[in-house]
Amino acid sequence: MQICVIGAGYVGVVTGACLASTGNHITFIDIDQDKIDRLNNATAPIYEEGLQELLQENRKRISATDDYDAVADSDVVFICVGTPSRENGGIDLSYVKKAAEQVGKRLGERWQLVVVKSTVIPGTTMNIVKPLLEQASGKTAGSDFDVAMNPEFLREGIAIQDFMQPDRIVIGTTSQQARELLEKLYEPFDAPLYVTSPSTAEMVKYASNALLATKISYANEIGSLCKQHGIDTYQVMEAVGMDHRIASSFLRAGAGFGGSCFPKDVRALIATGGDAGQPMHLLRAVMQVNDMQPHRMLELLKKHVGDLKDKHIAVLGLAFKPGTDDIRESRSIPVIRTLLDQNAHVSAYDPMATDNMREVFPDICYTDSPEEALDDADGCLVMTDWPMFAELDFTGMAQPIVIDGRRVIPEEKRTDITYEGICW
Repeated sequence: MQICVIGAGYVGVVTGACLASTGNHITFIDIDQDKIDRLNNATAPIYEEGLQELLQENRKRISATDDYDAVADSDVVFICVGTPSRENGGIDLSYVKKAAEQVGKRLGERWQLVVVKSTVIPGTTMNIVKPLLEQASGKTAGSDFDVAMNPEFLREGIAIQDFMQPDRIVIGTTSQQARELLEKLYEPFDAPLYVTSPSTAEMVKYASNALLATKISYANEIGSLCKQHGIDTYQVMEAVGMDHRIASSFLRAGAGFGGSCFPKDVRALIATGGDAGQPMHLLRAVMQVNDMQPHRMLELLKKHVGDLKDKHIAVLGLAFKPGTDDIRESRSIPVIRTLLDQNAHVSAYDPMATDNMREVFPDICYTDSPEEALDDADGCLVMTDWPMFAELDFTGMAQPIVIDGRRVIPEEKRTDITYEGICW
């Protein structure tokens, strides 16, 4: 098939590259010339394991442009643009609206399918995107073109695997023709196909991420109580997770969740509930617990270091999780901001995310190795569970005080240092 992907960000690039690997021809449309040039040279504009190789292998079927005219020749158009948070927690649909208008202006003479893959609140596809497409094109949905909602469930770091081997593929559409086309498109991927309405598909995405975020905050709250009683919360959650009704994933206590999805999506549900007169009490608590975790780490640090003024604090890990250079909602951000507010000197290390974090904090010391960050430090905060941190020797610090936010440091490495885990 001829496929247009609007938006060459994380979701768009992974979607296009994976669909190209099954023989489809992909045209990325984006306003960022650097991304366009990279994709035309088969170079990944973001770091994601396996993405570079996938682009190289399928470079003859992949192109990129800033020209929406490519829409006219496409069988399927995926809208994969960002939906950032507004100040009230709701999502900003301006990029989705603009994409829909531009796509509508270029729809061709034959029937085409426009698929929303951006994460949008229920009702967006049918009540906003479809009318914009009709208005811009002068065509009628259902006869000249159709719309569908196809949420993504990609985990950064293993997104290629998630796309190629998904737990399920959710399709929201009221059109039999759209359903059949998407069934054909996804036929190479061995996964259950769940077909429902567009609004239901939109809610599935939010409900999934909100539940996973809830499990994390639950583990963190239980972990804080376990710490007070001298109980290893990881043993508790290991036993809890053996219950098949609960399962073990997302029960690792620590510094909290970040990234492009969980915080934004939970806030969006809270805002959507508020707009509907339905206060989302549980999800508000989920965010409150998550927001407290970085501050708990700093409290533990100050218990051992005292006043942070003029103290040298090493921050290990800047990405919100290992395997990515993404710092969006990273728990390192509020930690570093508070350290700077309290006049500490910060040295930071991350194997991939330094350049991105430098745009947020240009004036802290970024090092080329974790050992350099630890040199002469009065304390260390481990914020991301990069495996390399488990092998470090902390005894060369001025004060070997380590506050572990991800349970990275093994027990045998804790004996000669002052060590505390946030929830254990």
